[in-house]
Formats: sequence, structure tokens, C-alpha cells
Amino acid sequence: MTSSLHQPIHTVYGGAHLFKSTTCGKLGALAERAFVEHAPNAGTLAQVFGIPEALTETVHARVAEKLRREPVEDFRIDFEDGFGYRPDDEEDAATDNAAREVTEAVQAGSLPGLFGIRIKSFSSEKTKARALRTLNRFLSRATLPENFVVTLPKITAHEQVAGLVDALRAYPQVRIEIMVETPESIFMLPRLLEAARGKCLAAHFGAYDYTASLGITAANQDLHHPACDFGRSMMLASLAGTGVWLVDGATNLIPIPPAVHQAWKLHYDNIRHSLYNGFYQGWDLHPAQIPARLVAVHTFFLEGLEEASARLRNFMDRAAQATRVGAVFDDAATGRGLLNYFERAVHCGAVDKKDIPGLTGVTVEELGSSFDRILAARRSVQP
Repeated sequence: MTSSLHQPIHTVYGGAHLFKSTTCGKLGALAERAFVEHAPNAGTLAQVFGIPEALTETVHARVAEKLRREPVEDFRIDFEDGFGYRPDDEEDAATDNAAREVTEAVQAGSLPGLFGIRIKSFSSEKTKARALRTLNRFLSRATLPENFVVTLPKITAHEQVAGLVDALRAYPQVRIEIMVETPESIFMLPRLLEAARGKCLAAHFGAYDYTASLGITAANQDLHHPACDFGRSMMLASLAGTGVWLVDGATNLIPIPPAVHQAWKLHYDNIRHSLYNGFYQGWDLHPAQIPARLVAVHTFFLEGLEEASARLRNFMDRAAQATRVGAVFDDAATGRGLLNYFERAVHCGAVDKKDIPGLTGVTVEELGSSFDRILAARRSVQP
């Protein structure tokens, strides 16, 4: 992985039988068209999402710009739920075709910054054999993009993660993602990371499989269920400080006419709940969901911009003062949290990077640095 890789705001999933080299570009165009058709002006955002009217013009303009520039940040070719269980010859053909299409997309430079495949589960011998057959067949035929990942679903034992890492021995550049969607996986996250041997990039929360495994009925399976809040809290506590990205699940109400705005509002509310709980990435299953995600993410960061800017400026002033008198400034975690806020806000397009120095008193380059390193650098240039 490149050192400059940022956590994307979403992962878009699509069935392997549907993937073409042009898929990501077409999804982006569909997302932009949905925004133009169903949110033609800033006032629509206040009506549909209930965001403050003072922010509507800014959010609308920046979402439109993001949709033109980078609507799809991450994509998974799905050989699991989005593909289903098919005869071996049919999955083999889909695998070969996906490998050809990915190779063509790599050559054309048309893939997003992060890209990968989701294979079937290792939880039974039958699905493990099929997953490994697909994985090996794809890897041996495709030209892989630079930031390529393999997602492992329905994990019930740490040996399954270790088995995937073993299968990727010949591809040291390939990272893995774990899916947390069984009760067993919730309580063994440290062991899963240990089994990943440093290759785990992200942990994805599978809310619907997780709640189904707990016996929760379909009518009550949603991202706001207390069981989901417990699962996310366990992920936060278990994976804090590991560098593993946390990814929330999908909204399964698809925004198609005549219920586009209704589906958008549900997706928006789910995303705001995720952001509140420290999950800065989630799933999108349909291109028309992307505008609602962008509205949610932009609004989340812009609502807190004034307060966060003042806090970081004051924080930097106090830190510099402590440094000048030789005292130890011991609240670096707060500083890092504020820097994270602005780093994510710039990455998603909510804040223009040229505005960062004036807002915060730090440079864009310093956003990605550790707080201690910033203080050390500033101390070295003091007269």
C-alpha cells in the first residue's frame, strides 16, 4: 500500500457477474445524475435532509464538485452475497471475465484509489474451496492495481483469517479486510488481527448477517438497533490504536423513484449515526446512494467547522507556549483528534485545503503528521 493512502468514505459493492472495466466510471456518472435530478438546488437539501439552511449552498456546491471529481473512492467486486451460489463453471467464467476487465481498467487508469474483491467465506470446507479457487484464478489472471485488497466474509474462527493470509503468500502487496458479522468474530477481534499478521487494512461491520445470527427478526434489522451499537462499540474498543479502518454496514433501502428522497433520508440518518460513533466509512450498494452519503459527510464536518477551528488554533497556541518555556505538553491525543477531523474534512472535500492554514494555524502537510512531530519541528525552528 502507498503511504499516502487515505481511508475512503465508502466502499461500493457490485456483483462479479456485472463488473466491466468501465463500471466505476459509469457508477460515478449515475450518482452525479441522481444528484442533479433529485437535488437540483440547495433548497432541496434542507427539505430532504433537514440540514441547516446556512449550510445548504456550501454543501450543495461541494457535493456537486466531489461527484464530478471522485464519486467512487473504493470498489469491491463481489463473489459473495452480490453474486450468490452458482455452478463452478459459471463462477469460473465470471472470475476470468473480472480478471480481464480489471486488467483493462488498470491499463486505462479507470479504477478508484482503493479496489478489491470479496470472496466467499472460509466457514465451511465447501465455500472455502470455492473461495480459494476464485481467489487463485483471479490473482493469476489479473493485473492488480496498486492498492488491492481481499475481503473475507462471515468469519467464525481466527484460523480462517490465517488461511487467507497463507493463500496470499505469493502476493505480499495485497492486504486483507475482515468482515465482522458473526457473534464469534465480535469477541475474537484481537485474535483475528494477530492471525492477519499485519495485513489487515479494515474491519467491515455486517449488520444484517450479525443481527440475523442473534435471532432478530427482519423487520427490526437496522443500523440503529442496540445490538448493532454494541457490535460497533466492541469494534471501536478492540481495534483502537491498531490503525485498522472501521467500516459500517449498508442501508438496504435503495433510492429509486418514486421513493428517492425517502431512501436518501434513511441513508443520511444511518451515516450520521455511523459518524457519531466513530465509523468514517460505510457501504454503498447503489450509485444513487452516493449523493446522500456525500451530503451526510459534508454536513457532519461543516457543522463543526467553526468550533473545531477555534479549538485547534487555541490548542496550537497553548502547545507552542508550553514548548517555549520548556514544559511538557501532555495532551497530544486531543491535538491528534483535531488534526484527524481536518484531515478527513479535506479528504472528502468538505473543506478546501487552501483554507486550512487560516482556519487552524497548521499547514496541510502537518495534518498527516503526529502531533509530537509537529511540536518538535516547530521547536527546532524557534529563534
